[in-house]
Order: sequence, then structure tokens, then C-alpha cells
Amino acid sequence: MKNFLFILSFLFASQFAFAEKVTDYVNPFIGTTNYGTTNPGAIVPHGMVTVAPFNVMGSEINKYDKDSQWFSTGFEYTNSYFTGLSHNSLSGVGCPELGSLLLMPTTGKLEVDYTKYGSKASNLKSVPGKFSCRFDKYNVTSVSSATVRTGITEFTFPEGESNILFNLGEGLTNESGSYTRFVSDTEIEGIKLQGTFCYNPEAVFPVYFVLRVSKAPETSGYWKKQRPMTAEAAWDATAGKYKLYERYRRDIAGDDIGVYFRYNTAKNEKIIVKVGISYVSIANARENLDKEQPDFNLERTAKSASEEWEKNLSRVKVEGGTYDQKVVFYTALYHALIHPNILNDVNGEYPAMETGITMKTNSTRYTVFSLWDTYRNVHQLLTLLYPEKQLDMVRTMVDMYKESGWLPKWELFGRETLTMEGDPAIPVIVDSWMKGLRDFDVNTAYEAIYKSATTLPGKDNFLRPDNDDYWQLGYVPLREKYDNSVSHALEYYIADNALAKFANALGKKEDATRFHAQSLNYKY
Repeated sequence: MKNFLFILSFLFASQFAFAEKVTDYVNPFIGTTNYGTTNPGAIVPHGMVTVAPFNVMGSEINKYDKDSQWFSTGFEYTNSYFTGLSHNSLSGVGCPELGSLLLMPTTGKLEVDYTKYGSKASNLKSVPGKFSCRFDKYNVTSVSSATVRTGITEFTFPEGESNILFNLGEGLTNESGSYTRFVSDTEIEGIKLQGTFCYNPEAVFPVYFVLRVSKAPETSGYWKKQRPMTAEAAWDATAGKYKLYERYRRDIAGDDIGVYFRYNTAKNEKIIVKVGISYVSIANARENLDKEQPDFNLERTAKSASEEWEKNLSRVKVEGGTYDQKVVFYTALYHALIHPNILNDVNGEYPAMETGITMKTNSTRYTVFSLWDTYRNVHQLLTLLYPEKQLDMVRTMVDMYKESGWLPKWELFGRETLTMEGDPAIPVIVDSWMKGLRDFDVNTAYEAIYKSATTLPGKDNFLRPDNDDYWQLGYVPLREKYDNSVSHALEYYIADNALAKFANALGKKEDATRFHAQSLNYKY
């Protein structure tokens, strides 16, 4: 009997020891080639920070290069020349943006030109919340993880001269301009401008950062790419080159700047770098770092990130199917939980829509609303599986209207890019309400929806510039080749159909009749 109980206890314990984890089915490398534009970086669900490998610039050995062709991701699986780890990224988008705050380990003589300091990488591994690789040129291993608003990376160096570079001039964004300063030997702070997403030169926004290293360097300093100089200034040997600032310790700014930390490391010595970011202020970036990353504990961060992914992905349990089918499913669900991203800092502050004025929320403020891409699928999924998140996303969209006068179409860190078609916020809000998510400002939501549907003339309508013809003719006529007239009209019909249902449910019968009739004009 005792033997039987022992065997039973062993089997019971073994069942839990080898319990299936759904995160084991996630393959973050899916979608990272053939213009899939995903990345294998370390991120938590809807995280503000992604610590991701960056390998799309600086060398002809790469097949895909952001500076020689249209390329909208910082990582391409088939590329082999790496120039660091970025700390913010977009996933699955068609226009380049973010991919900034590039961290790179090197060894030997200090080199700050990314076309020279880049390295091939091997042993790339990625699981939800953790990324690792080996920078072959320097025999340095790198392991990264993230919290919502911070990233942490551990470098293991060989013996000898070692360097940590923080490149503020390069990245995937087309915007330029950065500022930084030393706070102490182990801490820097600063700001980098980003934006211009999808042909929008004024859709610019700042990212603020605080970076700390776990060990004080032997020396540190700045670099800046100098402009070409002639005539009186021709004597300067750094003209048109990277200039090192080895003794200058005050603030520095420019289009192509960076910070270096130099060490004399023992064999297999580990140095950890952590970065906190904010879209409000440097002070908030520091508070985010202090609260979410109080020390330099990579293992704890990675464990917490893994547990957060397991909790989120475990809302769906799959029965049957093959291993590969489960990999496809859970990886797709993983990708669906990357965007929208959390925008508010730990203190609740966030930049208001368009103005950037600092405001505060008691819930969660989201950003990166690629609504034409997501209104017919992702948000319905979130409503069913993660209603608490979807509710905060609807609240966010309504608050964006209160702050800017319009609902979002393709919003990015508080700036409207007006990318893609139609009036896609309407179906998202209405579908959420119809499925029972009603704890938001419904009256203001209806006001916002009605405004975008009816504002005339079209030139005054931020979301529906074709409204004149749409209401007069019932469709959008072709004016010039490739003007997307048909898709514009179809998207308006879809939005108005949702609006009609919303109006009817709210007892606004005349509005319901009007918008329902308008939505049926696709038949004629």
C-alpha cells in the first residue's frame, strides 16, 4: 500500500512538473522574414518597451537595408550584420518607425561608426519576454528582457578592453535629433525625436530615456558625427567624421550622437544595462525605471515577463491539433497581444492626443491604434478574451476625441497619421458596446461617431474627406488614378452600418434609419 501511495504521489507530482506551458508553443521568429515585419525582441503584453535585435543597416552583406530600400522593420531573419539592440519597435506594420535607442557591445579599440562596429550574430534565441544572441565579432553574449516600460540586457564579455555603445543617431525612424547628458558615471538621460510615419512629416513625438549601467566604466564620453567643413574650418581632422568627446561632460545634442562606456573586463565578466523610457518626460522615464527595474536582476525580470505571457496566453486552451498547429495558433495570439501598447507611465501620466499636454489616467492609456488593420478581427478577439483590455482601449479612443476633436484612425504615440482608409473607430466602439462592454462615456462616444459621419464640407472632416460626394451621390467617384475611391466608400458603408445599429440601440431611431439607408448604397 505504501509503495502504491508513493507511486501515485510521484505520478501526481510529475504531472505538474511536466505540465504543458502554452508559451512553449510561441515562436517569435515567425513573421521575421519575407516582409512579415515582426521581430523576436523581448516584450511583455502591450509593453511600451521592446528590446529587439537591429540588423537592417550598415553593411552590404545584408540583403535588406533600410537606407537603400523601403523596409519597415528593424530585424530581418536572413540578414547577418547587427548594429545593436533597439528599445522600441513596431510589429507587423508597413511603414518604418521607432527602432531607436540602439545598445551595442564591442571589444578592443573604441569604434563608434556603425558601419564598422557592427557584427555578425549567432545563437539567436527568443521566447516570450526574453531574447539572447552572441555577437560573433566580439565573442560577447547578450541576454535581454523587459517590463512594461523598461528593458534590461546582460552582456558577458571576454577578457580585455570592452565597450558599451548607446547610439542615439541611428534607428528605423526617419526623424532626426537627440539630446543626452551624464547624470553620473553610471547614468545618462536624454531624449530622441521620432515620427514621420507613413509620409507624415509633422507627426513627430519624443521618447525620453534614462540608462544605467551596473558597473562604473573606466572612461566614458560622447560621440557626434561632424558636418563637412571647408575653408577656415578645414583644419579640423574630424570634419565629416565621428568626433569623440573624451573630456567634455556637459549636455550634448545633434542628429547623430551617442554615448560610450569603456571597461577592462575579466573573462566572462557580466555588465548589465537597463533603460527606462517615457513619452512624457525624463523624470517619468526615471520613475518608470526606479519602480519597474529597481536593481539589475535580469533573471527576475525574464521570469516575470514569462509568467505574464503565460497568464495572458492561457486564456485559450487548445484541444487536439498537431504541435505545429498549436505553434501557429499561440504565436498568432502572441502577436495579437503586442499592439496596442501601454502609453501611460507608472504615475498615470501620458501625452494628450495631438497637443502632447501631460494628462493623467486612473486606468490604462493605450497607443498604436492601427484601426483599419484591426477593426474587423483583433478588437473582436480582445473583446471576447480580454474584455478588460478592450474596455480601456475604447475609453482611450473616446478620450482621444475629447482631447483632439476626432476619433483615431491610425494613431501613433499621441499623433494621428491618417494612414489607411475609412472611419474604423466606429465599428470597434459599436462592436464592443454590442458585446456588453458599456462602462465608458457612451454619450460622448456617440457624439464623436456622429461628428465624423456627418461633418461637411469634406475638407473640414479629419476622417472622411470624401463626405461631400458620399452624402450627395451615395458613393465616392473616381477623380484620379489610384485614388482609392471604391475602398473609401466601402469603409464608410461599413462604419455607417455600425453607426445605425448603435443609434437604434440607443433609441435614436431617426439617426438609425438615416445611416442604415446610407450604408446600403453599395448595392447601387
